[in-house]
Formats: sequence, C-alpha cells, structure tokens
Amino acid sequence: MSLESDPPESRRKRLLDDPLAIRALAHPVRLDLQALLGKHGPLTAADAARRLGISQALASHHLRQLAKYDFVEPAPGRDNRERPWRLVSTSQSWRSAHATPEGAAAADILEQLIAERALNNLADWQQRRSSEDDVWMDNAGIDQTGIYLTGEELAELEDQISGLLRRYVDERPIDDKSTRPPGSRRVDIVRIVTVSPADEDDDPAEDEQ
Repeated sequence: MSLESDPPESRRKRLLDDPLAIRALAHPVRLDLQALLGKHGPLTAADAARRLGISQALASHHLRQLAKYDFVEPAPGRDNRERPWRLVSTSQSWRSAHATPEGAAAADILEQLIAERALNNLADWQQRRSSEDDVWMDNAGIDQTGIYLTGEELAELEDQISGLLRRYVDERPIDDKSTRPPGSRRVDIVRIVTVSPADEDDDPAEDEQ
C-alpha cells in the first residue's frame, strides 16, 4: 500500500478484518508509535525512540511489525542514510471483525487496550483541566446518557455521529500538519456504547396489557 498510488480517501481509512493485523496493533508501544507519527509526521526509529523514551532497537522492532501489517511504511529521507517511517492509514475501523470468533477475540483485546489508554488520558486531563481555557474545559471529559433505542435507531445515531467526525478526519489527516488550523490541538474521542441485555420488563407491549 503506497501513499503515492492510492487515492486520498483510502490513505485515511482502513477496514481491519484480519485478526492477525488487529492483534499486531494491540500493543501499547505500537499505539504510541502510531500516535507519534500522527502528531509529528514521518520519523526515524531513532527519533521515535527518543520521544518515547525507549531504545532504538525496540522502536525499530515495533515499527517493522507495524509495517508487516501495513500500518506504517518507509518514507523518503533527506539522504540515503535516513530511514523515516510514516502512517499508511490515519484511521481504522474493525467492526466487521466481529463476524468471526477469531476476529471478535482480537477486537476485544484492542478495544480493552484503547479503553485503558482512554482512562489514563482522562486522569491526565483531570489534573490539567482547571488551568485550561473555558472552551477546552467545558467541552472535554465524560458525558453519560442512557436512552431507549431500537437497533435501527442506534445504527442511525451512530451513522450521524460518525458523519460529523468524518468531516474532520477527511479534511485534516492527522499526520498532515498543513491541514491543522491555528490554535487547534489533538482531541481524542473514544466513544463507548454498550447495550443492556434484553429484558421482558423493557417490552412496551407488556405495559399495554
């Protein structure tokens, strides 16, 4: 997969349905490397290692694993000695992975890791938010809403929310600094949607009898 040969939309989005690829991504250092390449653009293993506080050998190993499953690829360097890496896709979805037991198990591991990282980010934000401007403080954190929906209504709601986010994903690839407006900051949005077990008490028809 090449950034030069593929159309822009395929460079930004990737559907993950291979359990091996999903498991390859489900590693803290590899998620850190992805985030780092998104923030700074192409980096060498040495640069990435220095920013993450790990050894160059460890950074190189994990970058090669990411490359094996097409998450990153070599980028042009300033000279023949420099070997930077860049993101291949800037967003991924693995919803279709749940179609198989192997895919579902791999997706569960990745989602648990992402949730753990989100909680760490929340704890860090809670320590800092009192010193932030109101526009950031008032619009970040946790919001919880419980509503009754049909399956079709939930699918429609998810499509609407994804559509709002897709605008920014498409217009501002996360590793393209030139698309970031002045004053913008990275915002991580992790949405956790759960559905309660089916219960006879939830059936409106029971109330009508």
